[in-house]
Amino acid sequence: MTEFVVPTTARSGPIIERDVVVIGAGISGLMAARRLVQAGHTVAVLEARDRVGGRTWSQNIDGEFFEIGGQWISSDQDALKDLLTELGKSTFPRYRSGNSVYIGHDGERREFTGDFPVPDATLQQVNQLVHTLDALAAEIDPAAPWEHPHAAELDSISFATWLASNSDDEEARRIVGHYIAAGMFTKQSHSFSVLQAMLMVASAGKFEHLIDEGILLDERVVGGMQSVSEQIADELGPNVVHLSAPVRQVSWSDAGEGMPSAVTAVSDRVTVRARFAVLAIPPNLYNTINYQPPLPRIQQVSHQHQSMGLVIKAQAVYETPFWRENGLSGTGFASHERICEVYDNTVADHPHGTLVGFVAGAKAEETWALPEDERQAVILESFAAYFGKEAKRPLAVYLSDWGTEEFTRGAYGASWSLGGLSRWGHLQNRPVGPIFFASSDIQGVGYMHVDGGVRIGTDTAGRIDAALLAPSNS
Repeated sequence: MTEFVVPTTARSGPIIERDVVVIGAGISGLMAARRLVQAGHTVAVLEARDRVGGRTWSQNIDGEFFEIGGQWISSDQDALKDLLTELGKSTFPRYRSGNSVYIGHDGERREFTGDFPVPDATLQQVNQLVHTLDALAAEIDPAAPWEHPHAAELDSISFATWLASNSDDEEARRIVGHYIAAGMFTKQSHSFSVLQAMLMVASAGKFEHLIDEGILLDERVVGGMQSVSEQIADELGPNVVHLSAPVRQVSWSDAGEGMPSAVTAVSDRVTVRARFAVLAIPPNLYNTINYQPPLPRIQQVSHQHQSMGLVIKAQAVYETPFWRENGLSGTGFASHERICEVYDNTVADHPHGTLVGFVAGAKAEETWALPEDERQAVILESFAAYFGKEAKRPLAVYLSDWGTEEFTRGAYGASWSLGGLSRWGHLQNRPVGPIFFASSDIQGVGYMHVDGGVRIGTDTAGRIDAALLAPSNS
């Protein structure tokens, strides 16, 4: 290995040498580590938090089990499903029997199955918007949307503008816009481009895979999604996974063709010298690390144009899942409501019932600005709009605030500002010397999902394995 001197002032804790250092113990980083270890390489994983799992996190609060972060498995997420089989993990289906609830922009509450209970003309406009968006999405490769011949033009048009130019039906625009803006990016539709929306659809396959049609939000992991990361970390062991070790500095050297590169990651607990590094954190956190030498100018500029959305995941536990007794599935939609979508989140074989709802974008900011008791009250009022007064009498309530998480700073994931995807997207998964990047936020298929983290972690491990076996690194 090339000798690489760590500045004395930057050292913290013991210095260890590994083939690869992985920064971040979310699913992307842990999958990269798992596959590299299986390939016979030595690895150290440095995690800033005192836990693994990244944006998947489970806790017992007030005697109830809550999945605070990502939790669902879609029926078409093959990479994640294969990993669950590999780990021997069990799953259970989400309850979905009965009618759903739709609250239109007129405030009227309607129960329904199948298509939204809106006028035929509105439904036709919804279908037309979906058809047009699917056709556009089919034109791009989710791994390289910037290669579309009109990428720059599409990236300059906000999704809100695109919706308005393709339909004059306000409710149809709200319905379609909801699934992309509030439902996925957790941003307002004027803040991201139609190219970014095309990527979201293409990464899922087609628009219907983003809505509740027996595909999205299909199953959950017994014990919670975080248990997937916990099991991987346990199998890697404490000599590989180092918790409470935020990385402060990454020193790197790209020695050129025919010579091995080197990287040194300095954390609060341990310093790791390695041949390669995997930066497995969300792109909005890249600039929290000091790089010596600095990353190339174009990377520094591009990273400023990827930002997290904002969402409150609100969960309320009740004595029983009372909505089922009323013939309801627990599913509901209302783009103008504080809680814009809601689902039955009851744990399998548990007598208590749980509802989960989401407050996204500007409404999330407005809600977090309220005093805590008032914040909970308006959340329960919003649940009650769907399911009646009984929804105001929970046993326990938990609101997930990822915006204040130092090592995440938002949810669900990072997306580009207008014009950013076409201009800099091609850089997001390109290594800088010995530094590789791996996150579901920069993945094609599986974008912003645990499945995407599994995919990019596995792919990154394969690329580094090939580099380690190359003659210059032997």
